[in-house]
Amino acid sequence: MTPYVERRAFMAALVGLAVWPFVAHAQAPRPPVIGFLGSETAELFASRLHRFRDGLREAGYVEGQNVAIQYRWAEGHNDRLGDLAGDLVRRGVNVIAAGGTPAALAAKAASASIPIVFVTATNPLTVGLARSLARPGGNSTGVTTFGAEIGPKQLELLQELSPAPRAVAVLVNPTNPAMADIESRNLLTAAGMLGLQLRVLYASAEGDFEPAFAKMVELGAGALVIGNDLLFNSRLPQLAALALRQRLPAIHQFREFAAAGGLMSYGGSVGDAYRGLGLYTGSILKGESAADLPIQQATNVEMVINLKTAAALNTTFPLALLSRADEVVE
Repeated sequence: MTPYVERRAFMAALVGLAVWPFVAHAQAPRPPVIGFLGSETAELFASRLHRFRDGLREAGYVEGQNVAIQYRWAEGHNDRLGDLAGDLVRRGVNVIAAGGTPAALAAKAASASIPIVFVTATNPLTVGLARSLARPGGNSTGVTTFGAEIGPKQLELLQELSPAPRAVAVLVNPTNPAMADIESRNLLTAAGMLGLQLRVLYASAEGDFEPAFAKMVELGAGALVIGNDLLFNSRLPQLAALALRQRLPAIHQFREFAAAGGLMSYGGSVGDAYRGLGLYTGSILKGESAADLPIQQATNVEMVINLKTAAALNTTFPLALLSRADEVVE
């Protein structure tokens, strides 16, 4: 072999070695993509996103390392969710994580094939998100806190207060009819059995809060059940302050309400629900089928009482009720 041929072979080998890392990089598999669909904003969802990422991490996925997330926020306008879900479908995301019932319903309407993992506060069978809790079927599964179903128990707790209210208001979001209708219906039935009058008030935007609270007082409501809706859940300190200003003993599902100055909370944990959302999203990315993953149900229900707020409202908790509290804020 001539020196020229040897030199040419040597140079070709060097070029091949130089190009190889770029070829290998080009052939590296693209990380899976999650589409996160939420009714509110990233800022208002910050604590929920933190717990969602905790669940993803436990499942083996870290955003920016081995998974990408595309976020779509409706910014308080549920009527935008359909278009946002459609955009995620067109972009070919591997799975859609839906924060809340309206987002889950929009995602399910947008695709019958892309897996959907949701957090909902109602029975997913009632709103058509699944065919059974044990084997959901279809392309969606997730976590339910059954917030719509605990309203009657919240009403009972308010009735135990001293002085006991004769009329109770419930605040619901009419742009989330799947939740608003179920909550109103459940509470109307429970109120009739307890001998209470129920006043149903509506708020579909933050600007509706103050007029709704003023109307509650005008209608003679002596206490308030705040419905489970992302519009309310992401603004609990504001709602707690309004209830105190209008001197209304109020209850909400999540502990964050009582911690922010609301009188009481009773229900499951929103943080646990979004951690579960992350865990199940990770399971889907690993190849599990949404049709076969049982819907997780909130089993840890806790009651939190704020005694400082009770004193400001001249409301007394019977000792029997205090003894049942999981946490007392003083």
